[in-house]
Amino acid sequence: MKITVVGLGLIGGSMALSLQENSFADTIIGVDNNLHHSTKAIQLGLVDSIMSLEEAVAISDIIIVATPVNTLTSILPQILDLITDNQVVIEVGSTKKPVIDAVTNHPKRQNFVATHPMAGTEFSGPEAAIRHLFDGKNCVLCDVEASNPALVALVKKMYEEGLKMRITYLDSTAHDVHTAYISHISHICSFALASTVLAKEKDEESIFNLASSGFESTVRLAKSNPETWIPIFQQNQDNIIDVLDEYITTLLKFKGLMISDNYDKFKEYLTQANDIKRILNK
Repeated sequence: MKITVVGLGLIGGSMALSLQENSFADTIIGVDNNLHHSTKAIQLGLVDSIMSLEEAVAISDIIIVATPVNTLTSILPQILDLITDNQVVIEVGSTKKPVIDAVTNHPKRQNFVATHPMAGTEFSGPEAAIRHLFDGKNCVLCDVEASNPALVALVKKMYEEGLKMRITYLDSTAHDVHTAYISHISHICSFALASTVLAKEKDEESIFNLASSGFESTVRLAKSNPETWIPIFQQNQDNIIDVLDEYITTLLKFKGLMISDNYDKFKEYLTQANDIKRILNK
């Protein structure tokens, strides 16, 4: 199995590592416009070789596109123009509806499968690639009814055997709503908290000395690359704004309870929030 990975950052690089380690791919070919990323990917053993997009696509069974979401609407049609009926193209972005809309009328639409492996860290670039990143995590396949069933089965096998992931199916609209609530809002809140602390606390030494594990875990996502996240926020803007409205309402409710010294009611809300443990510990 020859697999091309377009975009050799955290997700693309980590996928390449696992697909090799789990013996799903015989050959991994890298494609990246960033010369440093290409060089580093070879040095780190993420890929076997670096080729141009056209060269790589011509000899690959599966083409994984792991570039920022704002590039997907233009690069996916280009790749679909290059493939044969036996090849499959997937992308791994955090938004789905705009991406799928960009290829809906392409003659090779059935050779495309929209996927979202739900895993990651706050780091970026090929140096951030890690083994076993995807083990036991969930991968969402979207709008699979528009894809060739045999190719969907191949992609499912790749995620289950090559990346050790579980599979969930969603339509693209539902996917974007759910990710706004469970992923995108987390990043915005982390960026907002970091910005607030940096604006109000001018003593960097105090931040360093007093920051506990709770603060560090809450702002961890604020270390994520804005070049990755601004396009995601932009593409899923309407859903994220809906979530932000709900979140801001909750914050104002908490603030009001504190101002009114109603800590019994505040405790009730916090106890209700504790139920998240039951859901996450399933």
